[in-house]
Amino acid sequence: MHPKKFILELTVFVCGALVMIYEIIGSRLLSPYIGASTYVWTSLIGVILGALSLGYWLGGRIADQRPDIKALAAVIFLAGGLVSVTILLKDLILSFVSQMSFGLEVKSIVAALLLFAPASVLLGFVTPYAVKLKMSSLADSGKTVGRLYALSTVGSILGTFLAGFVLIPLVGSEKTLYIIGGSLIGLSMLLAPFAVSRVNIAILVLFVMGISVSELKIYWLRQMSDLHDIDTEYSRVQVFKTVEPKTSKEIRAIATDPFFIQSAMYLDSDELVLEYGRYYHLLRHFKPDFQNTLLIGGAGYTFPRDYLSKYPTAKIDVVEIDPQMTEIAKKFFNLQENPRLNIIHQDGRVFLNQSEADKYDVVLMDAFGSLFSVPFQLTTLEAIGQISRVLKDDGVIIFNLGGAIHGDSAKFLQAELKTYGQIFPQVHLFKINADYTDEQLQNLIIIARKNKNTALLTSRDPEISNLLKHLDDRKINSEIEILTDDLAPVEYYNSFAQSSY
Repeated sequence: MHPKKFILELTVFVCGALVMIYEIIGSRLLSPYIGASTYVWTSLIGVILGALSLGYWLGGRIADQRPDIKALAAVIFLAGGLVSVTILLKDLILSFVSQMSFGLEVKSIVAALLLFAPASVLLGFVTPYAVKLKMSSLADSGKTVGRLYALSTVGSILGTFLAGFVLIPLVGSEKTLYIIGGSLIGLSMLLAPFAVSRVNIAILVLFVMGISVSELKIYWLRQMSDLHDIDTEYSRVQVFKTVEPKTSKEIRAIATDPFFIQSAMYLDSDELVLEYGRYYHLLRHFKPDFQNTLLIGGAGYTFPRDYLSKYPTAKIDVVEIDPQMTEIAKKFFNLQENPRLNIIHQDGRVFLNQSEADKYDVVLMDAFGSLFSVPFQLTTLEAIGQISRVLKDDGVIIFNLGGAIHGDSAKFLQAELKTYGQIFPQVHLFKINADYTDEQLQNLIIIARKNKNTALLTSRDPEISNLLKHLDDRKINSEIEILTDDLAPVEYYNSFAQSSY
């Protein structure tokens, strides 16, 4: 059997796999600059589908005019060159896009167009062109078209699983981009011998330069800020050292989006760094006899460590969806085994649905997706009903969220306050930074109580007394509907805040 008999079948199969890998890692490449929200995924899928459609049209048209395997090889080689451009310029382009004064929807579309559309057009070119080369007569045209498009689709399916299950968690998004570029260049050389020309040499130089610059950047950041860039099953996590502005003390932080850190710890003390974490200690004011606490969202596990230290008889269950986040906390944030700490790796809503009733004295909510957007399934009437179910009769929920109190950026807060009010008789809002205007984006705390009796809002405990001073119990009237599993436009509401930020 001639070794190149099935080369066109191999080509459409590999290109089908690579285009899906390219699309899936796109969100990981964009997330440090514009987050990884539904808007980003929508833009990536829409732009790449549009680019592939243009490629299908061009491939079919040019195949009728010039059916030559060398032309197909040249197109694939050029696609590898365009992926090399993505490797080389992605940080520069994304830095520019992130500073644009447009909404997240526009930013994500522009980023997808600039970084992923050009190579995707050429990858779309491949299958219709290969069909033309493979077709020997009209008598078997249907069989030929069906077989090659089926192989392309099977390749896409394999690429999808390969990206999600192997490449992202085990190789990483940046190095996966190297694999895509190198595979395209190598595949083109299988189709036709490498031709020495200025364009071809330039593409190879571009590929080597892209990898070199990317690796040098990683090395420089590791030396300057001890940056560890880690792809987990659920997100792209960056762990690094920096200086806390208020105290000028060195901290280690976790970030999963471009603007905010999700956890931080001082390198020389166990004191909480992020102000919102202190408000979780209001649990001892609103539920003085607490013993069993549930925290949804672990990240760096800084509050659980503080909790275990301050409350030596209490227990805490931490539900963290990402097992690798727990490993990061153990490696970088001094998380240690403790018989009073129980870690469950599961989606928070699934855990709530399955948990026994009346189990917890307090539920703490600290789960975030991208750009302070709370996973919608934890915000709805049904989710809050489950929180109420797992709480004891006088239990308390303390919920950290980002938003504003008034204006367009307040839509999510207003919807959430109204939704909590449907379940809990007592709902309080705390404004962490008193210097912020109501229209500014900020950390806010919702505390909801099952107890119908009016809470005492003063304390002899100096720490608690200072926190209670931030109570903001003004009535917030809003026409926004409550959030439900059927309709919870959380990311839409938060897009207003993201745009204003």
